[in-house]
Amino acid sequence: MHSDSEDIKWLEVLPGEMAGINPSRAQICLWSLVLESQGLISIIEYRNKWTLLVPENNYEEACHELDLFMDENRNWPPKLPVHQRFLPDILIILSVIISIALFYNITRLEISIGGYIDWERIGNADAGKIISGEWWRVITALFLHADVSHLAGNLCIGGFFIYFLCYEIGTGVAFGLTLFSGALGNFLNATVQPSTHQSIGASTAIFGAIGILATLNFIVASKYYKRRWFPVAAALALLALLGTEGKNTDLGAHLFGFMSGALLGLIAGYFIKRYGYPGRLVNTLSGIVSLFIVIAAWVLAINT
Repeated sequence: MHSDSEDIKWLEVLPGEMAGINPSRAQICLWSLVLESQGLISIIEYRNKWTLLVPENNYEEACHELDLFMDENRNWPPKLPVHQRFLPDILIILSVIISIALFYNITRLEISIGGYIDWERIGNADAGKIISGEWWRVITALFLHADVSHLAGNLCIGGFFIYFLCYEIGTGVAFGLTLFSGALGNFLNATVQPSTHQSIGASTAIFGAIGILATLNFIVASKYYKRRWFPVAAALALLALLGTEGKNTDLGAHLFGFMSGALLGLIAGYFIKRYGYPGRLVNTLSGIVSLFIVIAAWVLAINT
């Protein structure tokens, strides 16, 4: 409120670093609120420019408070971490999707390598056999599907989330973490299911990717956004929406896949905050290792 009292002398006040610069009205209003929060009276007037005025006896204190405010907020808001995006990501994602679709067709053919191969029998996530030592089943089961609709659903939904995960951390690391989350989810599911329990499908890894995205954004973006719980809440909503419906839905596999992904996302977020985003070399090595593990798992399954 402007005071017309003649016994008060009003002086223009600015942060020291703003001397000689005409501040905007928004800046003046912000500084006025800063002074008000410290119990200092100020008024705003337009004198060929927007001006912040304080009583003469409060001038020194007001200058001090504004200088402190500018120092404390000099680097706010912080810049988001910059990391390189890889243009070929979409091509690699499509290649993986096509490869999984082609493998589905192969599993439907009567192929004989020293005998007829029953792909589902040797590769499904059989809880009893996984606990007995056939660890490769936690990986091979991710590449088997009951029918075309099962395959199409997983590829469409999975491709969507994998794309965003690749965009965040790179293709190789994204596929490596997704594969690991799916394998870990199948293993954990086997430990709580009856020994006769069997399951197939990539949905465990898909929910792993959702979990990775959720906690990765929670960790990396925690210092940039106040509403950092939004990604986690959205992921839980997706789990409830997509992971609990369907006649043959394996809720345990979906839940453990999501939990495994969430754990890996936390670990990845920690390393990203500490060392930065993975580069091309790390992504390339991760992709090669992931491919080798998948091939090795199927070789063991066929030979066993």
